[in-house]
Amino acid sequence: DEIPTVVGIFSAFGLVFSVSLFAWICCQRKSSKSNKTPPYKFVHVLKGVDIYPENLSSKKKFGADDKSEAKNKSAMPKNSLHLDLEKRDLNGNFPKTTTKMQGFPDLENSSPKHFAERKKDSVSPDSLKSIASLSSEDKQDKLGTLFFSLEYNFEKKAFVVNIKEARGLPAMDEQSMTSDPYIKMTILPEKKHKVKTRVLRKTLDPAFDETFTFYGIPYSQIQDLTLHFMVLSFDRFSRDDVIGEVLIPLTGIELSEGRLLMDREIIKRNVRKSSGRGELLVSLCYQSTTNTLTVVVLKARHLPKSDVSGLSDPYVKVNLYHAKKRISKKKTHVKKCTPNAVFNELFVFDIPCEGLDDISIEFLVLDSDRGSRNEVIGRLTLGSSAEGTGGEHWKEICEYPRRQIAKWHMLCDG
Repeated sequence: DEIPTVVGIFSAFGLVFSVSLFAWICCQRKSSKSNKTPPYKFVHVLKGVDIYPENLSSKKKFGADDKSEAKNKSAMPKNSLHLDLEKRDLNGNFPKTTTKMQGFPDLENSSPKHFAERKKDSVSPDSLKSIASLSSEDKQDKLGTLFFSLEYNFEKKAFVVNIKEARGLPAMDEQSMTSDPYIKMTILPEKKHKVKTRVLRKTLDPAFDETFTFYGIPYSQIQDLTLHFMVLSFDRFSRDDVIGEVLIPLTGIELSEGRLLMDREIIKRNVRKSSGRGELLVSLCYQSTTNTLTVVVLKARHLPKSDVSGLSDPYVKVNLYHAKKRISKKKTHVKKCTPNAVFNELFVFDIPCEGLDDISIEFLVLDSDRGSRNEVIGRLTLGSSAEGTGGEHWKEICEYPRRQIAKWHMLCDG
C-alpha cells in the first residue's frame, strides 16, 4: 500500500515541476521578443485632432489663406499629438485615446513667413540644380510646389520628415474648381514604409504641417535613401486622382548641422493629357453565377466643344453586342452645358451565352440637340477583340468575375 502512495506523490511533484518549467521558458521567450526593437520604427506627430475626411466637420477649413491659418495656429494647443501609425485600424483611422508627448518646438513654431525667409539659406546646391533642370513643359503644367523639412536626431537615431504645405495645386474637380489633396510618402529603395497625411477638403494650398519620425535609422544609411512624395486628390467615386510627385535623393544632403528646409516643384506622373475626343470612366462587373454584366457609367472629361455656345450637352448610349449583333441598349440622362460630366448611372445586362467570349459592349458619347440629329462626340468599345485599354479592361473583367473594375479610356472618333 505504501509503494503506490509514494509513486503517486512523486508523479504529482514531477508533473508540477514540468508545468512550472514550461511556463518559465515561455515567459523568457516572450520577454526576449518584446525587447527587440524593429528597425525603421516611425511615429507620426500631427498638429490637430482630426485625421481623415470622415472625421472632418464641414465648418473647418484647412489651408484656406494665411489669416485663417494664423487663427487656427493660435487656437491650437502647443503640445502636438503623438500618434503611432502602427495603431491604425483597418480603415486607416486612429483610436480616439491618444497620449500627449512633447513635440518638436522648432517645427511647431516655424510660420510660413519664417519658412520662406530661411529656405534660401537651407536649400542645398543639388536641390537648386534639380529645380533648374525641370523642363519647360513641366513648368507650364503648374502642378504646384511642395514645402517640407528634413532633420536627423543623433541622440535618438531618428530621421524626421515634416510635410509643411503645398501651394498652387491644380483643380482636379472641374465642377467645383478645387481639389481634396493629401500626400503619400515612401522611403526608397526598400518601399517598406509608406505613410500618408490626412485629406484636406476643397483647397489648392493645403497646409498639412505633419511630422513623420523614423527611429532606428543610422546616419550613415541616410545617404543611401530616397524620399518619394506622391500628391493625390481624394475621389469618392473612383480611384484618387494623381496630381504629381516629388523625388528627393538624400545623397549629398547634409543633415548634421540641423533642420533643413526645402521646397520642390511637383512634376507629373502617369497623368495622360486628354486630347481629341475626351475620356470616359466606366466600371464593369461580370457575375458568372447569374450570367449578368453590370455596367456603371461614371464620368466623362475634356469633351470637345460641339455647338456654337462652346459647350455640349453630353449623354452616353450603351450598346450590348452578341456575335456582332446588338441585343440590348441603354442610355444615361443628359448633362447640360459641361465638358466634364458626372453620370453615375448603373445598367444590368443579361448575357445570352455562358462567358464573355462573343460579347462586346459599345459606349457612344453623344451631344443632345433638340433641333437636329444628335452628334456623336466619341466612341469606346470593350471586348476580347478590342485594342488598347479597351481590350485590357475586358481581359481583367473576364479574369476576375464578381469584381467591379473601373478604368479611364480615351474616346475615339465616332
